[in-house]
Amino acid sequence: VTRVTESRFEEEELGGVRFVPLVGAEGWREERPRPPRVERPSALAALAAESCEPFASIETIDLEPFLRRVGDARVVLLGEATHGTSEFYRLRARITRELIARKGFDIVAVEADWPDAARIDHFVRERDVPRAKWQAFARFPTWMWRNRDVRDFVDWLHDHNQGRERGRRVRFAGLDLYGMYNSIAAVLGYLDRAEPSSAALARQRYGCLTPWQSDPAEYGRAALTGEYRSCERDVVGMLQTLLEKGMEELRRDDEPFFEALQNARVVADAEAYYRVMYYGAAESWNLRDRHMFATLERLLEFHGPSSKAVVWEHNSHVGDASATEMAARGELNIGQLCRQRFGPAAYSLGFGTHHGTVAAASHWGGPLEVKQVRPALEKSYERLFHDAGVPSFLLPLRSPRKPELRRELTEARLERAIGVLYRPETERASHYFHAVLPHQFDEFAWFDRTEAVHPIETHELTGMPDTYPFGL
Repeated sequence: VTRVTESRFEEEELGGVRFVPLVGAEGWREERPRPPRVERPSALAALAAESCEPFASIETIDLEPFLRRVGDARVVLLGEATHGTSEFYRLRARITRELIARKGFDIVAVEADWPDAARIDHFVRERDVPRAKWQAFARFPTWMWRNRDVRDFVDWLHDHNQGRERGRRVRFAGLDLYGMYNSIAAVLGYLDRAEPSSAALARQRYGCLTPWQSDPAEYGRAALTGEYRSCERDVVGMLQTLLEKGMEELRRDDEPFFEALQNARVVADAEAYYRVMYYGAAESWNLRDRHMFATLERLLEFHGPSSKAVVWEHNSHVGDASATEMAARGELNIGQLCRQRFGPAAYSLGFGTHHGTVAAASHWGGPLEVKQVRPALEKSYERLFHDAGVPSFLLPLRSPRKPELRRELTEARLERAIGVLYRPETERASHYFHAVLPHQFDEFAWFDRTEAVHPIETHELTGMPDTYPFGL
């Protein structure tokens, strides 16, 4: 109320004003915090939710629609967004079991070294081969293949093969090239048994690499700077010697020579890889993926025109590189090469997650850590699928349930990739890249929350036979 004149007053309504003491039982209390505002999913997130195939668990997922989409594909590439997530390994295993049992796939080819994976193959196919003296999958990162999920699949594959004729058993093979010295040992072991006259020559040629056995990357640096001579002539010469033995016309039952020849190729390509890695990332990356693709082709050729392969590798390898920023760096990958070679007969499935835990290291050669995966960044495919509000699903991209989804998803977005290292403190720079998902993969598997793989503990191997590939 304001007095304007001696007899006139003006009144102003202030609303519901409360007067309370500042202290005591009736003192001022802060208002209760309001519940967070629930954001409605974007139109695109809602479209993804409408287009996906939700599933409650890996054990109960209905894979019949997925198998129909795979159709008559000869190569199915199954990715992973990390090298340490249990759900990715378990879904790949579940899909692979169905492809073997219902589609006749007879090769499982993985992102592992050829000689190490051969130890698994000898076990699952019960091949009578001399026991190697070295431990398989002992190289960093050991948890990538020495984990419970891989062990469970290997045990299943061994049991599955028991009911099949020896010539029709499913093969387990490694596509990678890092196991150079184990491959050298395998070549020498083969020659000692089959071609003793050539074994001495092989030891002389491969001896060039012996001083660098503990650190092959240091060999590459020394060869590049001229501190040490290049071993290229020696390892390529050894490969050529094997090819000139008159056995290049491989028969299907000539497994020992096929493996020895592939090990010689691993040595030749690995020697080149460790030299090229100092020229630039694109050169070494491309050499490695071309090697993996060529190995896959040789496996399919060796097992005949009706053979089919399931590939387990990281998203960054199985997703078409031409649909990502890798192309701008001049990089390619096995997924791109498979599309070029097999066309629609290659079918790829990418994987993703929003948050959870992952098995990874902080630096190369470092110890395993179980790390928290940070929630996905804005403007990423992972954030989009999180906003869809479906905990786990398959999302067809080649022929989506709603055709407009593919069009809407073709705007480039961020995509996360965690390898054997995870550095959340530099999340954006270390683990995200731009991609066009419908051009990168034919389908996408989503888990909103995931957990780290569990490495195999020593006590779990007690009582296992000497042929068990994860033995100590």
